Formats: sequence, structure tokens, C-alpha cells
Amino acid sequence: MPSFDITSEVDKQELDNAINQAVKELATRFDFKGSTARIELDAKESKIKLTAEDASRVRGVHDIVIGKLSKRGVDLRNVESKDATISPLGHATQELLIKQGLDGEKAKEIVRAIKDKGLKVQSTLQERQIRVTGKNRDDLQAVIAFCRSKNFEVGLAFGNFRD
Repeated sequence: MPSFDITSEVDKQELDNAINQAVKELATRFDFKGSTARIELDAKESKIKLTAEDASRVRGVHDIVIGKLSKRGVDLRNVESKDATISPLGHATQELLIKQGLDGEKAKEIVRAIKDKGLKVQSTLQERQIRVTGKNRDDLQAVIAFCRSKNFEVGLAFGNFRD
């Protein structure tokens, strides 16, 4: 029986490349000359930490990072921006969380939507992905088209297609 997987992953290499490009741009931009603004990637926790002297510079660094992520093809629906925190001394920090995999509620919502559509497929939740199986390839392609047309507020990737 044909099957495929629905996942929501961010390519770590593209993420690293985007952060490196943002750091280079930050070092060469005129409006950040003499600034202590920094961009740090914590790959283990899938977090990007932005720091600067004040809130307006953090917003500028945020715009640089988001621009580089979008140019590298990282789906921005998988990037969650936390509010900037300002210390009593005026230093500002902001965290961007990178969502990897489908969390439980979002995966259940996708499975429920596929079942409500009425297609002759079975969808099961496996760890942080959804396995969809059906009797023919056309049903699976209809599920892919349906998932792309609906906004689940996360970037979906379809892979591991097997006949």
C-alpha cells in the first residue's frame, strides 16, 4: 500500500547558513557600527538569541535574521518570536524558537482534518510525524493537495513516499 509522511522540520544546515549570513551583515552594516548587538544560535535547543543595547536595535537585528531565514527557504511559520525583554540597564534580548516536528495538538488537528475530508486513507501519528497510507496514489495526492490548501500554522513537508 502506498504511503507518505507529513513532517514539520527545519533544515539545520539552512538555519546555520542563514544565521552566519545575518552575523556577517550585522558586522558590516553602518547603523550597527560600534554596537554590541549579537546573534547566537543554540542548535541543541533550536533557539536563536538576539541581544543589543536597546529595543530598537533588537528589532533591527530581528528584521535581519528574519530576512535571512526567509531568503534561505526556512518556513517562517516554524519560527516563533518571543517578546523582547529589557533589563534595568537598558540591554534588550529576544529569543526566536525554532519548532521541530509536529507537536501533539497540531498533529491531532491535521489527522482530524484529513479524516473529516472523507478520503479513503488512514493517518496515524508516529512520534513527531504523521504516516498516511491509502490504496492508491491518487488518494495520497489528494491528501497532499488538501494539506497544502489548508493553513495549519506550521510549515508542512511531505516525504518518504512509497508505493
